[in-house]
Amino acid sequence: MMTIRATLRWLSRWCLAPLLLPALYSPVHAQLVVEITRGDVQAVPIAVVPFGWEGQGSMPFDLASVIDANLKRSGLFDPMRRADMVSRPTTADGVDFRDWRLLGTDVLVIGRMLERDAQNYEIQFQVFDILRGQQLMGYRTSSDRRALRSTAHRISDLIYERLTGVPGAFNTRIAYITVDGNPPNRTHRLIVADSDGENEAVIAESPQPIMSPAWSPDARRLAYVSFEGGQSAVYVQTLRTGDRQRVSARAGINGAPVFSPDGRRIALVLSRETGRPDIYTLDLSTQVLTRLTDSPSIDTEPEWSPDGRWIYFTSDRGGGPQIYRVPADAPGRAQRVTFEGRYNARPRLSSDGKRMAVVHNDGGNFRIALVDLERNTTMVLTDGSLDESPSFAPNGAMLIYATRQGARGVLATVSADGRVRQRLTVRQGQVQEPAWSPLLGP
Repeated sequence: MMTIRATLRWLSRWCLAPLLLPALYSPVHAQLVVEITRGDVQAVPIAVVPFGWEGQGSMPFDLASVIDANLKRSGLFDPMRRADMVSRPTTADGVDFRDWRLLGTDVLVIGRMLERDAQNYEIQFQVFDILRGQQLMGYRTSSDRRALRSTAHRISDLIYERLTGVPGAFNTRIAYITVDGNPPNRTHRLIVADSDGENEAVIAESPQPIMSPAWSPDARRLAYVSFEGGQSAVYVQTLRTGDRQRVSARAGINGAPVFSPDGRRIALVLSRETGRPDIYTLDLSTQVLTRLTDSPSIDTEPEWSPDGRWIYFTSDRGGGPQIYRVPADAPGRAQRVTFEGRYNARPRLSSDGKRMAVVHNDGGNFRIALVDLERNTTMVLTDGSLDESPSFAPNGAMLIYATRQGARGVLATVSADGRVRQRLTVRQGQVQEPAWSPLLGP
C-alpha cells in the first residue's frame, strides 16, 4: 500500500505522454468473471422458472437466467437448478404450492414474455410465497430488444426489494481501470460494465495511466484523471456520446475528482498555489474554484456528503492519515472524523450518509472497514492485506473494492455486514479502482 506521500510523488513523476483516446462505448469481450467466495447467511430457497414465450420463433432473451444469477450473487438466495424443477408454470393457474413445498422452495418466480412487434415486448411476472400459498407481487412492464438485459436487472431489483425490504442494485454499472502488459508497453483502459460484469465497454485507453473514475449522480458521465499533455488532468466524459471536456489541467497535481450530489460541481485535489495538495471545489459551468483547505499537511481523496453540505477527505495533519471534513461551500475549520486506528484513508459515504467506508490499517494489513458515523464505531469487513478503493452500491448493502489475488490486482465485493463476499477477476492483466454507479434510469 502506497503512503499518501509516495502516491503523490508517483503522480508527479510522469513526463510527456501520448494523447489518451476516448472511446465511444467500444465493446470488449466479457472479461469480468464473478465468483462467490463466501456466504455466511442462511440463503432463502427460491425457484426462478424459465419465462414463457408468446411470439414468433424462439425467445430473444432468457430473462429468468439473469434474474436467477442476480439473486444468487446477492448471497441471500439459493436458486433451484432448472433440472430439479418438476414443473415450469408461467401463470398463477399452473402453480401447485404443494409440489413446490415438497421441493423445499420458499419463494417462486414465474413470468411470460409477449411479443408486440419484432423489437418490442411486454413482460409479466409474479412472485409467490410458497409456505403461505399466496402471491407477494405481480408486475407488468415493457421493453425493446436492446434493453432486455437491463429489464431483467430492473425486475431483479423489484423482487429483491419485495423480499428483503432493501432496494436492489442490479440495474447499475461499475467503472474500473485495467492495466495490461509490462513497462514500457502498458495499456491502461477505463471500462464500464453491468453490475454482473456483462456489457463491458472501453471508455478511454492510453499507454499512460488513467485513474480515479467517478460517476455523476445521473450515471451519464464519468470524471477521471489522465496523464496526457505532460501532467495529470481531470476530464469529464459523457458516456452515450463519448464527448469529453478537460475541466482541470492546472500546474501541479490535478487529482481525485468526485461529483457533487447535484452534478454541478466536482471536488478535486490541486497543488497549484503552494505545491502541496489541497481540497478544492470546481463549478463545472463557470470554472470557479473554491479552496477549502490550506494547511502544511497533505489533504487528498475528497468525498461529498449526500446532502452536499460537507466534504470528507484524507489528511495527515494529525501525524498520520485520518478522515476529516470541512464545509463544502466555503473554507472552514476541519473536523476530525476517524479516531480508531492509526491509518484511515479514502473515505466513501453510503447514500444515507450514516456510514463511511475507509481503507483501515488492521494489524499491519490494509483492509476495508465501515465506520458508523452516528455511533463512532469501526467494523473491518475484509481480510486481505492490500485492500483499497472502496465504493458503495447505491442501496448501501454491498461495497466493491480493489484487492490482490497473488500477484494480480482484482476486484471484490463484500456485504455491509461482512458476511457475503465475491471476487471479480479479468482473464488477463490487472484491474483496479472500481466505482459503483448510481441506479440507472428506465
